[in-house]
Amino acid sequence: MEQWAILVLGVVRLSLNLDYDRLHDLINHHDTLRQMLGHNDWTDKTAYKLQTIKDNVRLFTPELLDRINHEVVLTGHALVKKKSRKISYL
Repeated sequence: MEQWAILVLGVVRLSLNLDYDRLHDLINHHDTLRQMLGHNDWTDKTAYKLQTIKDNVRLFTPELLDRINHEVVLTGHALVKKKSRKISYL
């Protein structure tokens, strides 16, 4: 399973508090989720097995999500440095 798929499925699972059976159903039947994973066409018959999902997505923990969020914020701050604004009082 690709890292992008693990990230997307891990975020979906943690955000919606899903069990693996429900996640398995969504990944194989929900068009929008499949588009996020790169399956853009209804002719794409890629199917994910439940055990593959369990083996890979279980590694995506809330702590890992927090670390990723922290790094994204730090990178965003480094790219767009906040300008100090002068506050004028009337």
